[in-house]
Amino acid sequence: MMVRMTDLWPAPHSATPITHTVEVPGSKSMTNRAYILTALANGQSTIAGALRSRDTDLMEAALASMGVEFAHEGGTIRVNPRELRAAEVDCGLAGTVMRFLPPVAAFAHGPVLFDGDEYARNRPMTTILDALRQLGVAVAGDTLPFTVHGRGSAEGGEVEIDASGSSQFVSGLLLSAARFDRGVTVKNTAGMLPSMPHIEMTIQMLADAGVRVRAEGQTWQVEPQTIQATHFDIEPDLSNATPFLAAAAVTGGAVRIPHWPLDTTQPGDVIRLILERMGCEVDLIAEGKHHTLEVRGPQRGGLRGLRIDMSDIGELTPTVAALATQATTPSELTGIAHLRGHETDRLAALTREINNLGGACEELPDGLRITPAELHGGTWATYDDHRMATAGAIIGLTTEGVMVENIGTTAKTLPDFDEMWTAMVHR
Repeated sequence: MMVRMTDLWPAPHSATPITHTVEVPGSKSMTNRAYILTALANGQSTIAGALRSRDTDLMEAALASMGVEFAHEGGTIRVNPRELRAAEVDCGLAGTVMRFLPPVAAFAHGPVLFDGDEYARNRPMTTILDALRQLGVAVAGDTLPFTVHGRGSAEGGEVEIDASGSSQFVSGLLLSAARFDRGVTVKNTAGMLPSMPHIEMTIQMLADAGVRVRAEGQTWQVEPQTIQATHFDIEPDLSNATPFLAAAAVTGGAVRIPHWPLDTTQPGDVIRLILERMGCEVDLIAEGKHHTLEVRGPQRGGLRGLRIDMSDIGELTPTVAALATQATTPSELTGIAHLRGHETDRLAALTREINNLGGACEELPDGLRITPAELHGGTWATYDDHRMATAGAIIGLTTEGVMVENIGTTAKTLPDFDEMWTAMVHR
């Protein structure tokens, strides 16, 4: 890909162990689910601790264009549902927008046109759109741009889908299922379903809004029922915390993340186990009503590689791949073939960029094999993918001369990442 020199960010290098405490903003996944549920609820709801980022701003703007009213009061958002209307939706590169909103658009009074960034037009969409057609919704198109012709109501029923490409297909249907005249039953026909924790997050947040989901194996049933107005407290985004924890791991330092939840459906929580397996010391420290996660890395150069099935935690792959390049033994990350359909083909992108810096990364049918190799400086392309950008920043901590292209793409889920990262290194 073409990289303009003006887009290059010198990744800060740290010759000494990093010691830092980082306040991480709210979870993108939880924020956008809360937006959907409050927009479909039977009265005013509130959301506290919501993330403000490109993905969440796109979700709010889309729902506002469809008629939902939002009022920001300090750290709380008041959401007032209104009759949904025709609109044009910009999805950007946000999978949650392009897959959670089409079922909502079925209840609009008029057509809702969806479009997004150029690469978004390559992201798999047929599964959710065909499912809506089976549920009695009129849809024109199979990829972005497409139009959902809302009629104010939709029949619903039973639908079988291949959700092996993304758990978002299941979550997108479940979030709006209670509003369908017959409810919705979703059956996954694929043998594999990636990112199950995200479906568990969806079910938990539906329960918080009074919606009952009956789950048996890979079938989920939601009867027609009221989505109750409620209050959502958004947890810190644990996946966005992982690059900062990785900084402790690769430099032999110590990083603390306050307000780490003890009980969570966020896949990012698994980073605690991954870092322990790679040789870090990990502690949850009680501090008043909350807990702080502290990670202490081994002596610099002491990380161990690992073999791990990441099918449930695919979003952590760029962070774990960056860690693996610093390990003393090989790593294999498997169960992540679905990452080829994310913001970019993450398997191909990670392989290309790691090898461009002198690394030894091999793309497997469903993952990556990374062998220890001495890295050197160079340009790290991001492909407009926020997690590719943070992976480059991690490698830059121990490899001088890494230039990360388009660090601004991190605003997708973590605005000001570059400033937070620089403050951590040059404290």
